[in-house]
Amino acid sequence: MQDIVLRDILYYLKNYKNIYKIIFTGGNSKNSPEYFFRKILKQNNIKIEIIDKDTPKINKFTFDNRSFTTISLTSPSNSANKSIGSNNHYKQKKEKDDKYTTFDFRVEQYKKVFKNFE
Repeated sequence: MQDIVLRDILYYLKNYKNIYKIIFTGGNSKNSPEYFFRKILKQNNIKIEIIDKDTPKINKFTFDNRSFTTISLTSPSNSANKSIGSNNHYKQKKEKDDKYTTFDFRVEQYKKVFKNFE
């Protein structure tokens, strides 16, 4: 990607008080939304703390006297299958059940994150 124009995410977080969780897909690879978000936090001297480094990855930061959680889910794209295939949790599940798929892995992840939204 080139000539990327980002929205002022900190403005939205400051002015929309019902936002407390940010969910990313695609990880923190260069040019991903999470990559640019972290860059903005760094530019504003906002520290992000790792809460859980397993998939889904969970982080926390404080801004405007409020606590926010970020959650990094594996991308729903087919290109993420390689990453999933190297994940230890996926490998263990696949070893126990040869019908277990990368789709199943994502569904488990997403259920864990969205269970409170039902």
